[in-house]
Amino acid sequence: MIRIVQKTLPYDFRSRRPLPGIAPLDPAEWLLFDEAYNEQMALRDALLATRRDDVVAMAPEAHPAAEELLDQVLDFLRGHPTFSVHSDHVIRPDGTKVTIDLDDPMVTLGRLVQEDLCVMQKQGDEHVLTAAVLCFPSNWTLRQKFLKPMTGIHVPVAPYDENIAKRVQRLLDGIQAERPLWRFNVLWYHEPTLFNPRLEGEHEPVSEEKDAAYLRSERQVLMRLPESRAVVFSIHTYMIPGAVARAW
Repeated sequence: MIRIVQKTLPYDFRSRRPLPGIAPLDPAEWLLFDEAYNEQMALRDALLATRRDDVVAMAPEAHPAAEELLDQVLDFLRGHPTFSVHSDHVIRPDGTKVTIDLDDPMVTLGRLVQEDLCVMQKQGDEHVLTAAVLCFPSNWTLRQKFLKPMTGIHVPVAPYDENIAKRVQRLLDGIQAERPLWRFNVLWYHEPTLFNPRLEGEHEPVSEEKDAAYLRSERQVLMRLPESRAVVFSIHTYMIPGAVARAW
């Protein structure tokens, strides 16, 4: 088992808001880079090389949105001092050279940032998951959720009832470009596994705070791509030793 942990969170995990727990976010704070970057990216590289079908998916109709998302991420990285962005490649902070492959935009994205990235496009009355790079799932699988609407993605999440589903859909419809929103979740685990896929109905090894060895928290951002109008759901995963988190 690979143990990759961070020392802190960029927010107070005890100040949780009622579902869906959304707040405005400065666009300059969309993507974050922390002390676990090198280790998380090494794991992401390995997963993308050896388990591609488990961590990447893209419907043909999502390709333009995925390319637009890649352009947005590259623009963001150009303003970050630890990245060197060129016309056909990027040098990451760990020195790794990543080729910019426009034919494979989700894999390119997965090798640049710590965030998992999901592209959702409006089809009928709901947004559908049409593309994603998901290296660090927590008790769900990309293959099972791919091309499903939000209500299908959240099966069998108990708090995600019809009322929450309607509120989330209104929120997705109302997101404006350059005005992202964010939330976070909190889960307690016995193991620090980042790649933790599970099928619907499988037992979730979530533990209680008092005896959990690790706090896992996902910083989730929703943003609108201005051209394709797709909604991007980004997930930055933090794993904190339980004793450290309980001492805060």
